[in-house]
Amino acid sequence: MNMTPRFFDKRSKFLHYLPECVIVNNVEFDHADIYNSLDEIKLTFRRLLSIVPRSGCAYINGDEQNCLDVAANAPCPVTTVGFGENCSLRIENLDYATDRSSFTLGGVPYSVRMTGEFNVRNAAMAAAAATFAGLTADEIRAGLESFDGVARRQELKGEANGIKVFDDFAHHPTAITLAVKSLRQRHPGSRLWVLFEPRSNTTRRAVFQTELAESLAAADFAVVAAIPDLHKIPENDRLDPDKLSSDIARLGGQGWYLPDIETIIAKVKEKALPGDIVAVLSNGGFGGIHHKLLEALK
Repeated sequence: MNMTPRFFDKRSKFLHYLPECVIVNNVEFDHADIYNSLDEIKLTFRRLLSIVPRSGCAYINGDEQNCLDVAANAPCPVTTVGFGENCSLRIENLDYATDRSSFTLGGVPYSVRMTGEFNVRNAAMAAAAATFAGLTADEIRAGLESFDGVARRQELKGEANGIKVFDDFAHHPTAITLAVKSLRQRHPGSRLWVLFEPRSNTTRRAVFQTELAESLAAADFAVVAAIPDLHKIPENDRLDPDKLSSDIARLGGQGWYLPDIETIIAKVKEKALPGDIVAVLSNGGFGGIHHKLLEALK
């Protein structure tokens, strides 16, 4: 038997690539089991930009200071993309509908069959990179129009008794905030539920205790589930779910900490009404709650 210890490469995997074109849309603290600070994450992005050749290009979110910081002394050509006046490639003429978003990028019109600011930013970055690769504006528009999205990003899992249940991978506070905004644009007038499972190595810790409350309070109803494998996190570093639910209420939302799936389903079944939207947010399977909830709501 080979007893040689396995080596786990904790470096960012993009450092193994040789990219000609790089997109940096956001830089935030995450992966608390690997990185000790935001500065360490910035360093790994600086290293990424250092391997882009001078014949290549880095497209940087010009509205986000952390992105600007990592690109400040990049040796490759840098193009800032965003809504701000200082961006060299501007997103303008933004128009949201319930089922799509339209915008211009550098004066060229585009449209994507998705809602929310983060989807517009993603589409704009994709259009910029595709232009760099030699595609025409018409080819890019056709590509965006054919894009249906990806699994686990506001993916409709079903509807029961007039209540729609969505699945979303969002678990970082910023991602939760943007997901809530997007769902409100898609479903104006609907009450929004968020069922959140703090499962990642970062959200099980107290590092985002305040930020999670602020993002979840943007929903009409927020349910915080039990924290998996909490014993693996040092006691003084753990997220406090009871405090999280009380902070949600303090910020104007309705929040509950419910420790098991059955209790969560019972709460939604008790209070949800036809027309409500239920978003299940987790970077895991959440115990198959989506289909169990839909069955219960029938």
